Amino acid sequence: MAFVLGFLIAFAIGVTGVGAGTVTAPLLILALGLPPEAAVGTALLFGFLVKVPAGGVYLLRGQVAGRALGLLLLGGLPGVLLGSLGLWALKGAKDLVLLLVGLTVVVSAGLGLVGLRRAGGRERPWLLPLGAFGIGLEVGFSSAGAGALGTLLLLHATRLSPQKVVGTDLLFGLFLALLGGGVHLALGAVEGALLLPLALGGVLGGAFGALLATRLPKEPLRVALLLWLLFIGSQLVYRGVAHG
Repeated sequence: MAFVLGFLIAFAIGVTGVGAGTVTAPLLILALGLPPEAAVGTALLFGFLVKVPAGGVYLLRGQVAGRALGLLLLGGLPGVLLGSLGLWALKGAKDLVLLLVGLTVVVSAGLGLVGLRRAGGRERPWLLPLGAFGIGLEVGFSSAGAGALGTLLLLHATRLSPQKVVGTDLLFGLFLALLGGGVHLALGAVEGALLLPLALGGVLGGAFGALLATRLPKEPLRVALLLWLLFIGSQLVYRGVAHG
């Protein structure tokens, strides 16, 4: 089951570009019954593993803006550390965590549906560490948000090309996932037995998704997946409210 989930999640990422964190944790909670803190920790490390090859490609192609990445990490790394520790502190309040994770998924999917358009105008580098701190908090707490929110922040605060926005945000998400996943692992909030089959399925799924990405109608699939994520997120919100 974990192998199949990893394959399907990474396949969807390869075809649609929707972030691993937004998809993985809700499925681990709803499909496999993991507690929220274990689902988030496992999702973070899974996201790191399946995105490493793509991150390497963008880095080798020179499509990562080093200064912008540094400013993002300046705020994002402390944020993801606090978010991860905050989730651990609230692990006894399962319903509240389900509610917050569900809301994060709904917001991230909603941003994806609305579409992120280039803001233009002058650069605002001072916004990067401030915005990244909030994104880091969200990622550490729910594993979701680095993709959509990081892209939105880069589009608003920089004049980078679309390729560099994607590459820089991808590397930013990799570092957040590594630190957040490492904290969850140190706290014992990672399902190690699931991580390996998830990652193996993810490597295969990501490869197939990348191969088919140029042949499939990407936008309709992306919209369908985001609508489905809105449903999944609303289910988590419902569980948190109904049992609260």
